[in-house]
Amino acid sequence: MAAPSGTMRAVQYDRYGGGAQGLKHVEVPIPSPKKGEVLIRMEATSINVVDWKFQNGFARPFMPRRFPFISGYDLAGEVVELGAGVSSFKPGDKVIAINFPNGGGLAEYAVASASRTVARPPEVSAVEGVCVPIAAVTALRSLRTAGVTVTLDDPARAPATPKNVLVTAASGAVGHFAVQLARMGGHNVTATCGARNLGLVRSLGADEALDYKTPEGARLRSPSGRKYDAVVHCAAKGLPWSVFRPVLAASGTVVDITPGFVAVVTAILQVATFSKKRLVPLMVTPNKEEMELLLGMLKQGRLKTVIDSQHPLGSAHEGWAKSMSGHTTGKVVIEIGAAQP
Repeated sequence: MAAPSGTMRAVQYDRYGGGAQGLKHVEVPIPSPKKGEVLIRMEATSINVVDWKFQNGFARPFMPRRFPFISGYDLAGEVVELGAGVSSFKPGDKVIAINFPNGGGLAEYAVASASRTVARPPEVSAVEGVCVPIAAVTALRSLRTAGVTVTLDDPARAPATPKNVLVTAASGAVGHFAVQLARMGGHNVTATCGARNLGLVRSLGADEALDYKTPEGARLRSPSGRKYDAVVHCAAKGLPWSVFRPVLAASGTVVDITPGFVAVVTAILQVATFSKKRLVPLMVTPNKEEMELLLGMLKQGRLKTVIDSQHPLGSAHEGWAKSMSGHTTGKVVIEIGAAQP
């Protein structure tokens, strides 16, 4: 397979802010893989909260950008060229990769480190698989960080003492994976979401489902009176610690996947005061082992990807706006090779 050359279509943003309307459709040079990298002909990428939070200036002091910048951290496609020293892949291989924090997925071609690229099983579509690197891995890592055992290798092996787990925004990109993984581990799962998705989260394995707009849902109160050993807080909007504290077990842990300044300060104070109830801010960099594990579960049919919507590259701004709305059910995916309607 000949290495591509010339230009490619891409979607980039050129400054902080601007939201979906700040995305620009451009022609840029096709990137070349450096040592240890692979060049991927893109088939799909997905929109994550981290995409538009970075565009809006989140973590600006820690992760300065050079603009213009092509977003898209989840990559799915076909290997077309190998950088020096790469022997684990060959041109024509179908792969899933993570390219964080460099991005590049909103384009016809993207590069990724071979060390953060995995083979995609033929039973898993590009659209399904591209939802794994950030969303599914974050769900898995959140549960493990909270001390929740997830027995992925042996579905028949349940924990001796199941934990009570709460997942907020449980119908969203990360939440719908967290519900499935917690339930798969044999734990008791309570989930919050909008009224229209209560049936969905129950079908994914939640024992209890709460409409977050009701008084009980806003207070995170379990209908059965459970105190939570672990909370995976997936809502983009933070909640004050005073909401979590009354519903936690004596040594309960809240893992916040979109932590703000207040959450970080709260976590520091809890460490300093030896609090048994803890809030843990989480930033995830997926690794190959986790991605391979979760792709294997998709292949086996044990894990399900819920797709909110699919958009061609030419309509990437629509998917971006949908993600920013905060009301998606599952994942928003951009299909690179899809025809523009």
